[in-house]
Amino acid sequence: MEAYEQYFSRLLTILGRVLPEQKEAIETAARRIADCVANQGMVYTFGTGHGHLLALELFYRAGGLVRVCPVLDARLMLHVSASESTDWERKPGLAAALLSRYPARAGDVLLCVSNSGRNAAPVEMAEAAKALGMYTIALTSLAHSRSVSSRNALGKRLFEVCDLALDNGGVPGDAAVSFGDRMVGPTSTAVGAAILQAIVCRVAEIGNERGVDLEFYASSNIDGGDAINARYIQAFRDSIPGL
Repeated sequence: MEAYEQYFSRLLTILGRVLPEQKEAIETAARRIADCVANQGMVYTFGTGHGHLLALELFYRAGGLVRVCPVLDARLMLHVSASESTDWERKPGLAAALLSRYPARAGDVLLCVSNSGRNAAPVEMAEAAKALGMYTIALTSLAHSRSVSSRNALGKRLFEVCDLALDNGGVPGDAAVSFGDRMVGPTSTAVGAAILQAIVCRVAEIGNERGVDLEFYASSNIDGGDAINARYIQAFRDSIPGL
């Protein structure tokens, strides 16, 4: 079996486990998010390193919920200094100050992404959100997180501080294909994106079941898409920084 076939095989195996194992958690997340946006609340997303890709996965995209606000800081991403972002993720006190820049409030939802869930920034972000009365959801690898100690002053990992944990099913270290002592082929992004988009689909379905008109972006590259999105951009520009 070629390496790309091994990767697809392992990825499909994880995806095949995720639905039956995470179905209840996905349903709970979808209902919480549906309640939030139906009540004019906001879904805040946060991730560090490659986790920030998933924080952006739900933001401003075709078929995506309008009421999604990513909590962003260039120091925690990869495009300024990837290696320094690792150091910043471990610094205490950063997350609460970052969240305070946003109009987050009780009734909102925080979706916090960290594969290991051990570092200060994601754990403290969840704690800061809970202090505001927000519902907190972790997207993490339980196998990885349980295999390591916490690396923050709280002595907690992300799944231990959030109200709900979504497990991406990945192995410790994330990479899934072995070449001797070298591991390649991380799965957390692909599986995490599938989980998040499955939740969005269920949120839309719940809205339909309740007869509630929830807001979703259209593709800007279909006829009429710009007009649909312009209405949302105008309405939410002040409440969603970066929009």
